[in-house]
Amino acid sequence: MPTTAHPAFNKACSYFKIKLRRIPLNPQTREVNLDKMRQAITKNTCMIVASAPNFPHGVIDPIGDISKIAVEYNIPLHVDACLGGFLIPFMDQAGFPLEPFDFRLPGVMSMSCDTHKYGFAPKGTSVILYRNEQLREYQFYALADWPGGLYGSPSIAGSRSGYLIACCWATLMYYGREGYIEATRKIIQTARDIAKGWSEIDGLYLLHQPDVSVVAISSDKFNIYYLFDGLHAKGWHLIGLQNPSGMHIAVTQIHTQPGVVDKLLEDTRQCVREILTSDVKKDTATAVLYGTNQKVPDKSLVCDIVKLYISSWYKTNLDVSKDDEITN
Repeated sequence: MPTTAHPAFNKACSYFKIKLRRIPLNPQTREVNLDKMRQAITKNTCMIVASAPNFPHGVIDPIGDISKIAVEYNIPLHVDACLGGFLIPFMDQAGFPLEPFDFRLPGVMSMSCDTHKYGFAPKGTSVILYRNEQLREYQFYALADWPGGLYGSPSIAGSRSGYLIACCWATLMYYGREGYIEATRKIIQTARDIAKGWSEIDGLYLLHQPDVSVVAISSDKFNIYYLFDGLHAKGWHLIGLQNPSGMHIAVTQIHTQPGVVDKLLEDTRQCVREILTSDVKKDTATAVLYGTNQKVPDKSLVCDIVKLYISSWYKTNLDVSKDDEITN
């Protein structure tokens, strides 16, 4: 898989002890290096991954070319469309045509999409699609000789909330095809407006022309994390990137409202002016965090710190005995 593929694949490989080969990108196009992807295939390769689009830079991998490699080596290709799954199917009708990315390509065996992103449904209703029923059956589990009776389960998660499924279905019916096409039209146009505006600001450059809804930028004149924290202080919630350093915005419906893009671009121009004219280059919190992480050669140390932080969520500072009275 490309280095930009979602960490969920790393997580799954860690759980199931599967060797993962991360394929580097072309530094100019930010697209996966197809030659290196082909070279990484061995007789043990069980799956190839592509993103439509990836999360860091918003790039749709060259899925048509990757499909050809998958067919040539008879390896299933999974397309992770979790981020774009409710945008890319409607982009042609919204006036933003795309190359095929789905089951129209013979190498694509499965796809995933998140209804809770641009499908506007509750979390916990993500979808996986298979090319045929035979592939889908490998997801099912059944046990016939349990004393508790016959047991069958359709997924790893087991039981799922009927409430979430009902809410998801109601959301899909509420928006309908035309509703999603219109939402797609507004979101994609807004992303391209932001990309155009950011690219015209001195000191900033696009990491990639946005294929879908993500616009990613960096700087060749200053530490981009200064801008990240400056915009955060003004109320903008963006995502910090690394390797290379950058930040991105994932455009949603709220950004399509009148005046929002103009405000973002004006705040960006103001922050950049302040950064470029300031004589004091004091590191911000995000600059320190990402700068330190990129300088630590042993990333397992950073991972240990992250796990300690997560562990702290489960701890309490209260040491309560049976005689203590707790007040809120």
